[in-house]
Amino acid sequence: MPGPTPGPPHDARPTLEGVAARAGVSRATASRVVNGGAGVRQPLVDRVRKAVEELGYIPNHAARTLVTRRNGAVAVIIDEPEARIFSDPFFSQHIRGISRELAVHDAQLVLLLVEGSGDFERVTRYLAGGHVDGVLAFSLHTDDELPSVIRRFRVPTVYGGRPGRPGAASELAVPYVDCDNRGGAREAVRHLVSLGRRTIAHIAGPRDQTSALDRIDGYTDVLPGQDPALVADGDFTTEGGARAMSQLLERRPGLDAVFAANDLMASGALRVLREQGRRVPQDVALVGFDDLESVAEATDPPLTTVRQDVEGMGRLMVRLLMERLNDGHTAADSMIIPTELIRRASA
Repeated sequence: MPGPTPGPPHDARPTLEGVAARAGVSRATASRVVNGGAGVRQPLVDRVRKAVEELGYIPNHAARTLVTRRNGAVAVIIDEPEARIFSDPFFSQHIRGISRELAVHDAQLVLLLVEGSGDFERVTRYLAGGHVDGVLAFSLHTDDELPSVIRRFRVPTVYGGRPGRPGAASELAVPYVDCDNRGGAREAVRHLVSLGRRTIAHIAGPRDQTSALDRIDGYTDVLPGQDPALVADGDFTTEGGARAMSQLLERRPGLDAVFAANDLMASGALRVLREQGRRVPQDVALVGFDDLESVAEATDPPLTTVRQDVEGMGRLMVRLLMERLNDGHTAADSMIIPTELIRRASA
């Protein structure tokens, strides 16, 4: 009595022909199933998938691209220095959300960093080469050249953060995902006012980013006509927050509250306040923004802050991009995510 049909040699890579033979279908049918094509009856689909699993077949990427006209890859472009990206937990949380959602869609993340003109030229060549199906771009600045490159090559794109470059409002809308920066800032400052604080300072983020500008606007919404000396510019880093806090104490030694535009700057401010003998919150109440899991609860005292769902926004960016890739629409479906004030011991 003949035994079972032998499989491929142990060291041979399974082929599509082998999958077709094992499933008892034509190579064309096996190809349509493997590459996600339509028009194959479900019993045949099940047989092909079973054969793929039994043989351990891995589709050839180049062949799959020819059939689907998709690369199965998405570029994540961040316009920040490499040192900041790998030291700021905001970026790790954001990328984690993007990566997890891309995995759901069986797509590969390609990380592209833009720090100088040479990086920009490299990224431009890469996008022009058609290596990715779409782009997720965040932490952009008002003078970024990247949006013009995206328009030129018609790469489906979703931005993280409201675009702020000149003329953005009059261009064909590109979807973005952002949090309610202005509303969150208002809530933070109102909380400080409710505590009876009267000299409330603000450590602002870089003014070439819309998130920082929106948080400044939220501060001034609650405190119109506030003394400009109570606003100091930072750079979203711990050291930037520390420098800004030192400036504020020099200008207004009697300040009794600070709203920092992100948690890292708040942690730097807290360090300076301690060094100068100011108790938090007794002498100076302190509020941050982000609610980064590795910062806000690690400070002493734990930081009152405005929570934005950083990981969730990364996931939403991917979902919007996949809708554009799968449905082909060009209309913007931007999303503004609500924020929440998280009260801890610093204010």
